Amino acid sequence: MRTPGIGSKTICHILEHLEPEQVFSASYGTLSKLGLNEAIIAALRQPDWPSVEQDMSWLKQTGNHALTLHDERYPPLLKEIANPPAVLFVRGNIELLKQPQIAIVGSRNPSAQGQQIATDFAATLASFGFVVTSGLALGIDAAAHRGALQAGGHTIAVAGTGPDRVYPARHKELAGEIVKQGAIVSEFPPGTAAVANHFPRRNRIISGLCIGLLVVEAARQSGSLITARQALEQNREVFAIPGSIYNPLARGCNALIREGAKLVETSDDILEELGEYNQRYELNVPENLQSELDLEQQNLLNLIQFSPTTVDYLVQQSGLAVEIISSMLLVLELKGYIASAPGGNYIRIK
Repeated sequence: MRTPGIGSKTICHILEHLEPEQVFSASYGTLSKLGLNEAIIAALRQPDWPSVEQDMSWLKQTGNHALTLHDERYPPLLKEIANPPAVLFVRGNIELLKQPQIAIVGSRNPSAQGQQIATDFAATLASFGFVVTSGLALGIDAAAHRGALQAGGHTIAVAGTGPDRVYPARHKELAGEIVKQGAIVSEFPPGTAAVANHFPRRNRIISGLCIGLLVVEAARQSGSLITARQALEQNREVFAIPGSIYNPLARGCNALIREGAKLVETSDDILEELGEYNQRYELNVPENLQSELDLEQQNLLNLIQFSPTTVDYLVQQSGLAVEIISSMLLVLELKGYIASAPGGNYIRIK
């Protein structure tokens, strides 16, 4: 792993012919026959032992692990993909890697509604015992991790850095919570900084670990669509939240649905499809989310659409004064039923 120019594919190819201990003593001719170039062979002749020692020191810390493909703890679903990581570095609860996982991915710049959807779906799925997996990125990823944590469930973050690094840095506290209640996973050794091309590579691990993948919001050129298509190639279930044809963040999801992804409106749609993995699942779990609202608040909430709604529209439809509506809007926003939108508008999020 510490040899420049060698990736997981090359490591797996080498180990089809040689035992790990034989690699460093093999002749030039033997290594050359395996397709290795002069630079890689030279690097194998002078291994980066100081970096390896750092890795070994990291592994001595409580909760840190490194799994090779031959380790019985290596997640079996991930092992099935076309290019599985030769080594998987893990911080946290290693047992979660074999449990049924549902990945939730989407835009790094989602709408308030999209964030709420990701949080709510993650919380519900986690409450049914599924591990929620995502990529620790801004936006939908972070909302999914937080939703699972808030529900007292488990979540796995697949990092595009070493397992000891956090990117983006603002997620340091979130990463700490994930390690306590889940795990951080990476194919990159400790100390590896964030590099742009690492993130597309980690996406195949997100999809490879899960039995199903949900895309919440995604533009047409979103990296989430790459993850979703990898999931399809890996024979995973793919789900997508539909959206307005006028919303650029819905176009990626709508495209996935046209290509065969399952349209999802509630968590039941996912649980119905994957219920075989969890015996606690029952359709239409009764849940009275709006019992805390009085009649006037409920009536006003019913007028607020899941797209930007103006205060003038609410005044016209309700017959109430602007001051009363403004006060009720504040209450609804504080209770998480609506979110403010640009232009002084409001949007319903649940």
